[in-house]
Amino acid sequence: MLRRKTLRSIHLAGTLWFILCVVYVLVLALRQAGVGWWVLFSLSGHGALIAFIVISLYLFAIFRGVSGGQIHQIEHPLTSTGYYTVFYVTIPFLGGLAGCLGMIGVCTIVQQFLQGAALGTLAATFLVWVIVDPATGVLEVWLSPAARTHRAQRVAQTKVLREKEQEEREQLLADILEKEESNKQQWAEMLKPQAEKLADLLAADRIDFELAQRQAADIGASAWQAGGLGCMRQLREMAINLCKQKYRNGAFVDYISVWWDGIGNWRNPSLHKTANP
Repeated sequence: MLRRKTLRSIHLAGTLWFILCVVYVLVLALRQAGVGWWVLFSLSGHGALIAFIVISLYLFAIFRGVSGGQIHQIEHPLTSTGYYTVFYVTIPFLGGLAGCLGMIGVCTIVQQFLQGAALGTLAATFLVWVIVDPATGVLEVWLSPAARTHRAQRVAQTKVLREKEQEEREQLLADILEKEESNKQQWAEMLKPQAEKLADLLAADRIDFELAQRQAADIGASAWQAGGLGCMRQLREMAINLCKQKYRNGAFVDYISVWWDGIGNWRNPSLHKTANP
C-alpha cells in the first residue's frame, strides 16, 4: 500500500514537471518568435481553463493506471514489474537529467541548461509514454503464448459476464412490464365504479363544485393508497374516456388534474380543456 502511494506521488510530480517543461518550451518559443508578454498573458486565461480540464482527465487516467488494477501480470510480465513501473513514473525526471548532462561542455548559460532539461523531459516522456510503453504492452501479449491464452480467456469471461448482465437487465425489465400490465388489468375492474363517479363529477357546472372537489379528492386518495401514481393515472384515463362517451357532442373541462393536485406524487401540470371531436 505504501509503495503504491509512493508511486502515485512520484507519477504526479513527474507529470507536473512534464507540464511545466511544456509551458516553458512554449513560452520560450513564442518569445523567440517576437511575441510580446502582453499577448502571452492574454492567452493564459483561456489556456489555463483548457489546461486544467486536460490535466484533470489525464491525472484521473494516471491514478487508475498506477493503481495496478488494470494490469495483468500474466499478460504483461515486463510492464507489471516494479522496476518497469519505477522507470515509467520517473522518466520525466530522467529525461530532464539527460538533457542537463547533454548540455555539459556545450554551454555555460543557465537558460540553455534549462532549455536542455525541458527538451530532454519532453522527448523522453513522449518517447516512453506514447511510443515505447504501448508498443511494449502489445509485444508482451503477442509474443507470449501464455499471455495470449490468458487474454483470450479474460476477454471471453468478460463477454460472458456482459451478456449475463444484459440478460438480467432484460429479464428485470420484462418482469416490471409484466407486473405493470397485471396491475392495470386488476385495477381496471376495481376502478370502474370510481371512474364512473369521477365522470359524473366532471359535470361540475351542474352540481355543487366544492362537493365535487372533495369527493374527487377522496377518490384520488383511495387510488393513491391502492396503487400509487400509476393507479391514479389509469383512473383518470378511464374517467376521461367515459366522459368522451357520455358527452359525444359537447366539451368538458378536465378538473381531475386540479382536484388531485398534492395527493401523493400527483402534480397538476396545467388546467386544460378536453373536447371530444
